[in-house]
Parts: sequence; structure tokens; C-alpha cells
Amino acid sequence: MSKSWLAVDWGTTNFRAWLMHDADVVSVINAPCGLLQVENGQFETALQTHIALWIAEYDALPLLMAGMVGSQQGWVNVPYCEGCIDAQQLAQGAHALHTRWGSQGWILPGVAGHSAVGLPEVMRGEEIQLVGLMALAPAENHHAILPGTHSKHATVAHQAIHDFSTFMTGELYQLLMAHSLLGRDLPPQQPDSRAFALGIQHSGLAAPLSQLLFSVRTLRLRGDVPLSGVGDYLSGLLIGQELRQCPSTPHWIIGSDALNARYQQAASQLGLVTEALSGERCFIAGMNQIRLYLQGIE
Repeated sequence: MSKSWLAVDWGTTNFRAWLMHDADVVSVINAPCGLLQVENGQFETALQTHIALWIAEYDALPLLMAGMVGSQQGWVNVPYCEGCIDAQQLAQGAHALHTRWGSQGWILPGVAGHSAVGLPEVMRGEEIQLVGLMALAPAENHHAILPGTHSKHATVAHQAIHDFSTFMTGELYQLLMAHSLLGRDLPPQQPDSRAFALGIQHSGLAAPLSQLLFSVRTLRLRGDVPLSGVGDYLSGLLIGQELRQCPSTPHWIIGSDALNARYQQAASQLGLVTEALSGERCFIAGMNQIRLYLQGIE
């Protein structure tokens, strides 16, 4: 494979691409054009439009794509890899294709497995970040938290992804703020560390989440949480409930700077030891590791 190549993270709502030279980023493209914005399955056309300047300058560069682009709703439904999965197995499970402008491309598979409680689990995209974590911070074992719309908690051992669990923390927050009584008639939300900490504290009360959530309404009515801080109180409740499921071992938090900071604040309040890594940095490192394996497959 050429020393110059493209790494693409194509999700449900966003498209990100990096022009790479070996392991170094040369240039970046971000666009709010995820799978939901691609009409009539025209993924190749959408990709060509996004990277047109790179095609004009560099011609037909090899490209690796990961994320929901490989799902049932994506460009190609690439079967999940199952079991304990490492970078080499992800490379072997990649779907090869050729673009109309001459690029050799691969769409990487996701991972299917089971959670610690035995429920079926799937992920597409986060497995690349976990491969990147293994490359950036080599160790025999890792516990990782990948916050987002669907947060993932994963165990990595001996350079392979073992079990992982999904928490719908981000999606629940969005739904409750936008479409429930809890978020109705609120002013613009402002950062409120006190409200956030109170939500984390209340997340440990011995009550079901559906009962705890109504406190968002009652504390607002009583004035205990200001209207502008309702979102941070709800966020604290949801993130607190999520993190209380973590074992008391050190964890890596892998995400955006803003989410990493929020999760580290919550983890600290709960007595969890954490270290943060950029989700983008982990993704790029993971894609590069898989690229090296693909070179041996070609």
C-alpha cells in the first residue's frame, strides 16, 4: 500500500476523513454528511464529492473506511467479526472494493460479541479506537470507556477486544431533553458543575432509573436546580448511572475533549481512576495498525 492513504470514519450523522502519510496526518475533512444524508445509496458519489480536492491532487489513493458505512444501512453490509478480535482479524474481515476513480478501498467490519451479563452486543467504529489504544498504550490489559451517543465499556486483553457493553446514555439525554416533559420550556442551558455533581450523587440512590429521572422535574419545580442547569443535572444522573457499573480498576476514557472532561469529572466524584485519550487520535492509530496488516494481505 502507498505511504499516502486515506482514513475515513463514516457514521450515521457525520463524515470524517484524514489524508495520511504513513502514520502522520496531512489534512482533515469534516462534514455533517452521515449515512442519513446519503440519498438512494449513492455512497460512492458522496465520497467522491467530499474528497474531490485530494483526488485532483493525489489521484487514486488507497482508502480505509470504518463505522456505519459497513452496516446494513451503509455502502456494503460487511459481516461482523465475532469473538476475541484483534487488528489482524479486522484486516482479514475487510471488504475490498475499487472506486470509479481508481482507488483501492476497504470497508472494515465491526465486532459482535456479548456483554459481561451475556447479552448480545455490536459495535462499528469503536473497535478501531480500541486497536488504537492498544497501539498507543501497550499493556497486558485495559478497561476502556468510549463515551458518546451509545457509550461502550470494553475489556481489552493480550491485544484483543474481549467483552464490551453498550449504554444509551447520550441518546437518552437527547431524547429526554428534546421530547419529554423533563426538557420542556427550558431556557438555553449553561454549564452548571453543581447541578452535574448533584445528578451524579443522586444516581447512586437505591431506586430504578425511571424513578430517579422524575427528580429532574421535581428539583426544577422546587428551585433546587436552576432552569439553566437542568441539562447538567440530567447528564449527571445518566453518566453517574453508567459509571457505577464500572469495576474499581483504572479506566481509559476515549472520546472528544469535552466528553472526556465530563466523564473524568464524574469518575473522580465516584472514586474511579481514569486517564483520557483523544478519540480521533486513537481512531487514526487504529486505522494505521490495520493498514499495516492489509499490506501483508495484498
